[in-house]
Amino acid sequence: MAAAPAGRRFDWILRSVISAFAVGWIFAIATATPEQSAALRSRISANPLSPSSPPPNAYLLDAALREIASKSDYAGISGEVRVVVRAPGDTLQQPDSLPPDVSIGYSPAGPDSAAPGTVQTSPETPGVWNMLLRMRDGIRVVPQMKVITLVPLSEKRKGRIGSYLIGSWPNETGKPKSPQYAPPRGLVRVTPQNQDIMVSEHFRLRDFLTKGQANVWPKYVAMSPRLLDKLELTIQELERSGQPVEHIGIISGFRTPSYNEGGGNTAGRGALSRHMYGDAMDWYIDNDRDGRMDDLNGDGRHDKKDPGVIGAAAERVERAHPELVGGIGLYSPTGAHGGFIHIDTRGFRARW
Repeated sequence: MAAAPAGRRFDWILRSVISAFAVGWIFAIATATPEQSAALRSRISANPLSPSSPPPNAYLLDAALREIASKSDYAGISGEVRVVVRAPGDTLQQPDSLPPDVSIGYSPAGPDSAAPGTVQTSPETPGVWNMLLRMRDGIRVVPQMKVITLVPLSEKRKGRIGSYLIGSWPNETGKPKSPQYAPPRGLVRVTPQNQDIMVSEHFRLRDFLTKGQANVWPKYVAMSPRLLDKLELTIQELERSGQPVEHIGIISGFRTPSYNEGGGNTAGRGALSRHMYGDAMDWYIDNDRDGRMDDLNGDGRHDKKDPGVIGAAAERVERAHPELVGGIGLYSPTGAHGGFIHIDTRGFRARW
């Protein structure tokens, strides 16, 4: 006869435990942001009594991770920019959409870092950093996103940083003709270890390296995330119109002032070339990987009309996003190279 009361007590305790879990779930969903609520609802069918079931704060951290990974503040309008570039001392703004108990941290990325594994609240040392999200005792690395802290231009001595020859920008010590022609605030330090970092969906850090000085390391480049965004939007527009982009060839990314003035064939280079400011790239589509621009318009010839296909896509991008306005230049094939296109984000319209 004593077994029945004991069984009822067990049932009462079990119902109380289940009720407590239910109340906790309802409260978490009711107080979460829309993104957090979606993350919780997607897991609500999981067994809360399972030993492997993660705590609710892990769900919220995962939801915050997805939010920041797609945030246009970092990934650009295209959603495909993978770096945030900042000068030492700049504050990296935390998106308002993140929950108040989630914070952003940073850890050194790559073997050239001084203290691997160290988490910092502000990455002051020049280099490449992982972006982290922290919530209580949980830490997540933001996938496919790096923070690059620049080397100040004040590190330059007699036109060099270390052994790497850079030269001097026009009006470096005077007043530029407009803010677009002010010297860069700093440069990205490129090493053999970090040169293959993807800075966007289709471009690597090494795609911006100036030609020459092959055996001098580290190297230094200026690089604009706004340019990366415009390039990726142009590629998206091409693919939307039925032109696949499977492989890209690079003619020229960043040019040091020294190289722009006297390196290689200087024909056609402007004294104020946007390549010196890190917001220009000369490139082409090379899906067949023969080292030359493909026959993009399908007329059986290789001529200026092929980069014109890319130019038309870039024009559509500028109309949709005037904040990315800049230069679009089309180049015919020559003996030295196939045709290519120049795209930049100088801030005003230029065509040639």
